[in-house]
Amino acid sequence: QVQLVESGGGLVQAGGSLRLSCAASGGAFDTWAMGWFRQAPGKEREFVAVVNWSGEDTYYTDSVKGRFTISRDNAANTVRLQMNNLKPDDTAVYYCAADPRSGGPFIGAVVRGTRDMGYWGKGTLVTVSS
Repeated sequence: QVQLVESGGGLVQAGGSLRLSCAASGGAFDTWAMGWFRQAPGKEREFVAVVNWSGEDTYYTDSVKGRFTISRDNAANTVRLQMNNLKPDDTAVYYCAADPRSGGPFIGAVVRGTRDMGYWGKGTLVTVSS
């Protein structure tokens, strides 16, 4: 049974940093795509970042480029999201996601929002105060 457990959320002032972690179990994650999504109050869930199986290819939504970094440690079945220069608009529940498909076309579709990832964590809340 695939399980994704997020940690690292919390309250931070604008301009501060947080690092989210996602511990994965129950699958061969070293061949899977891993990603982060978020849902702000009253808004739909949106794509934040995704990384391919090797960690070499990463993609971000425009609003976080240059501030957020996604990385993975396949030996530890972990994916992280380093978030710097946080803004109040980054306030949201952040979800870790995983999918056994890790090819370029699938990842491109995830980035465009035309495909969804198959497995999800329960989320961790990030609150950025102004």
